[in-house]
Amino acid sequence: METATSPPEIRDVKIHWSDGLVIGIYFVIIIAVGLWSMCRKDRGTTKGYFLAGRSMPWWPVGASLFASNIGSEHFIGLAGSGAAAGIAVANFEINAILILQLLGFVFVPIYMASGVYTMPEYMRRRYGGNRIRVYLALLSLLLYVFTKISVDLYAGATFINQAIGINIYLSIGTLLLITGIYTIAGGLAAVIYTDSVQAVIMVCGSVVLMIMSFMEVGGLAGLEEKYMTAIPDSMVNASINNTCCRPREDAFHL
Repeated sequence: METATSPPEIRDVKIHWSDGLVIGIYFVIIIAVGLWSMCRKDRGTTKGYFLAGRSMPWWPVGASLFASNIGSEHFIGLAGSGAAAGIAVANFEINAILILQLLGFVFVPIYMASGVYTMPEYMRRRYGGNRIRVYLALLSLLLYVFTKISVDLYAGATFINQAIGINIYLSIGTLLLITGIYTIAGGLAAVIYTDSVQAVIMVCGSVVLMIMSFMEVGGLAGLEEKYMTAIPDSMVNASINNTCCRPREDAFHL
C-alpha cells in the first residue's frame, strides 16, 4: 500500500443543468411550503405559533418527527461510518426503535396528562423551582447546537459543496437563511409541513438510491465481495498500523 503525505487530487465533478434544476426546484418547494403555512388563521396567537394551534393531523407530525431525527448526518456521516467500520453502526438506529416505543407509549401520555409542552417545564412541575428548568433548557440547547445542528449544517453544506461547488461557508449561510425564513415567519406549523415534504423526499430518494446502488455492485453478494477488496491505493497521514483503511473481517456482522 502506498503512502502519501498530501491528499490525492479529487476529480472535478460537473453536474448537468438538470441536476441544478432539481436542486433549485427543491429549495423553491420548501420555501413555498413554509410561506404557505404562514397563511394559517391562528398563526398570530401564541398557541398557533408555537404549537401549530394543537390541531395538526397525525401524519405530518409523524413525518416531522422522522425528518427531525433523520438528516444529512445519517446520509453522509452514518453512511461513512458504515463504510469505514461495517454495518454494526446500524445498531444505534435499531435500538432507537425500542426506545421510541417506550417514549411514545409510556412517557408521552404522562407529559400530555401533565399539560406541559416542554421537558424543562415538566421537570419544574415535577420537582419544583426554576433552577432545574433553566439548567435543563440551557443544557439541551448547548448539546443540540454542538452535537446536532452543527453536524447537520456541516454535512448538508459538504454535500452542496461537493455537488455544485459552492463554498462551504456560503452553503451553511444559505441553509441557515432558508430555514430561518420559514421557521421564524411560519412557526411550528411551517416546520412540520416542510419536514413532511422533506420526509417524503428522503424516503423516496433513499429507496431509489439503494436500488441503483445494489444494481451497480451486483446485489448484496456483490457488495460483500467488493467491499472486502476495497483497499485504497494511497492514504493521507497513514499510521504505522497496517490495518488502517482495510475492511474489517466482521464488517457484515451486527
